[in-house]
Amino acid sequence: MDPTSESLRVCRLRCPTVPCLLCLCPALLLLEQQILLGALALLCCALQLTQARALILASTGLGSVKDLRWALQLYRRLPLNAFSRLWGRCHQLPLPLFARSPAYRLYSKLCNCNLDEADFNDLREFRNLSEFFRRSLKPEVRPICPAARIVSPADGTVLHFGRVASGHVEQVKGVTYTLQGFLGPDPLGDNGSSECSTSPMERKLQDSEYHDHLKQNPENELYHCVIYLSPGDYHRFHSSVDWTVHKRRHFPGHLLSVAPRIAGMIRGLFCINERAVYMGSWRHGFFSYTAVGATNVGSISVFKDEELRTNRGGAGFQDRIFPEGSFVAGKGELFGEFNLGSTVVLLFEAPKSYRFSLRTGQKILVGQSLGTE
Repeated sequence: MDPTSESLRVCRLRCPTVPCLLCLCPALLLLEQQILLGALALLCCALQLTQARALILASTGLGSVKDLRWALQLYRRLPLNAFSRLWGRCHQLPLPLFARSPAYRLYSKLCNCNLDEADFNDLREFRNLSEFFRRSLKPEVRPICPAARIVSPADGTVLHFGRVASGHVEQVKGVTYTLQGFLGPDPLGDNGSSECSTSPMERKLQDSEYHDHLKQNPENELYHCVIYLSPGDYHRFHSSVDWTVHKRRHFPGHLLSVAPRIAGMIRGLFCINERAVYMGSWRHGFFSYTAVGATNVGSISVFKDEELRTNRGGAGFQDRIFPEGSFVAGKGELFGEFNLGSTVVLLFEAPKSYRFSLRTGQKILVGQSLGTE
């Protein structure tokens, strides 16, 4: 039971008619703390919205190119990591029992959450916003397509998909980033230790050379798919295939927004932001699964990697090598969760015959097929 509810319960036992001020003091102090943190979080959101408005005005022709560059530079200098940590703290504060149901229903209405799919008996079971965001779903509402080799890892919007060309990946139409910038140097190397900090390789590979280095079968191609999770989507993510994870590479990075409008303006956004890259192999060769952080994402959790700690700051990247066979994920298996929405990026090797059955901008659900071989 949260402190506010416990304080009121004890008060009713002692003062059955009207709660006394003395008994209400702990509850009032806790509510005051929640209101203060909430006000700070709203201020953070206001600053972010101001910058987003400047970006949108510039990108739609209502502002100049100079305005866009200025807005981008200022936006990248905002302390978004600190804002996101504050937002995460707000999410974890216990809500008074009486406020939980109306607060969660209001959020659901504003963000189009489908509460009928959530696995709960009473909204008051969720002690705070963080628990509500990370709610589980009823098993029957997300069937896993049995015929598909690769299924959607999350509920969300398809930002982009397709074949990787010479080590370059399209972030959105017309905006690219490099595999090497996204995965980092020597992604298949084993440094021989379970956890270590790594600096960039002395020799940087050409993008096409790096591309070919990833493939286990030279006759195959590399493909990618990017799925954006909005604040109203189901915030847990699942394994897309049957595969074995060999390595996790964590890039601390920034926490810029990954909303489609912003992704279309900031080149290499996914290489700038914090991300946890899981690399391994599946039936056709190389497979990587990346959870990308974003503004107001308090944390990224992966259930079989309890050592992962996100939004702690830092530079470079850290590798963790998993012992052979210790991290195996099945298609549709629960993989991790975001504390608010973000993005999942799949990069995988498959035969040249592979074809996506998607369209950019479509809504997709966990377990639905991404394509056919």
